[in-house]
Amino acid sequence: MAPRFFRQGPSLLTRLIFFVVLSLVLMAIDTRFKYLAEIRQAFSTAIYPIQKLANVPSTVYGRASEFFLSHGLVEENEHLKQQHLIDSGQLQRLHALQAENAQLRNLLQTAQRMDGQAVMAEILHVPRDPFNRKVMLDKGSQGGVQPGQVVVDDAGVVGQITRIYPWMSEVTLITDKDHSVPVHVVRNGLRSVVSGTGKDGALELRYVAVNTDIQEGDLLATSGIDGVYPPGLPVAVVSRIERNSTYVFARVTCTPAAGVGNNRQLLILSLLTPVVEIPAEVLEIKPEKKKREKVGVR
Repeated sequence: MAPRFFRQGPSLLTRLIFFVVLSLVLMAIDTRFKYLAEIRQAFSTAIYPIQKLANVPSTVYGRASEFFLSHGLVEENEHLKQQHLIDSGQLQRLHALQAENAQLRNLLQTAQRMDGQAVMAEILHVPRDPFNRKVMLDKGSQGGVQPGQVVVDDAGVVGQITRIYPWMSEVTLITDKDHSVPVHVVRNGLRSVVSGTGKDGALELRYVAVNTDIQEGDLLATSGIDGVYPPGLPVAVVSRIERNSTYVFARVTCTPAAGVGNNRQLLILSLLTPVVEIPAEVLEIKPEKKKREKVGVR
């Protein structure tokens, strides 16, 4: 127990009741008459430095946490950016592989539809000659490639083998200005010859009369009458016809059916069976013809 000297004055309960009543009275006066607002403001101004000093440790801790957290976020952001670039590159390669895979499946289906054998080849490079439309393939004489073989993709004719090397071959595209393909109009069987213009994606039908039955959108396929191109291969689609009564021939512009400048893998078709010429002396001469020949000699 505390000494008697320190136990003088009102009891603890009395003091508690007094301060509780005083607090209630002050609260009622402040609520009713707003007398203590200025006093509270004065006390708040006086103790503000103490509050700031008391908050220094928590402020320092918060700033330090924010610094380390922001530094970690910056590193994480840089890492995510690098990962995003890597993922974007992989996604683009995946799209390219999917497109290439689809084109290879189409080529495989095309090869299965062909009667003869077909060899798949890949474009190595394109010569930098602005006046010629040619590409180099990775198959040559060592792979059984011969001059004159037809090169196609899954959509139609691309060109023809014009020069071979041991491990490479040169293909002249159908858009080359010196290249021509005998064709027929699928709609009505009209025969003609489509020629290259030297421009990518442009062909033309030459010497077509103005009154010829040909329309925009007509499909041109190989006629097969030259003994080089198999019949029925899509070559081009008529895209524009210019008719002028003052000229004898119409100007017919076509678009290649195949992806002449797009695909990387192509098919090299086997040569058609050559036509064997029969010697004249082997032919059987009819008796009437012999008699006429004898009469003519007399």
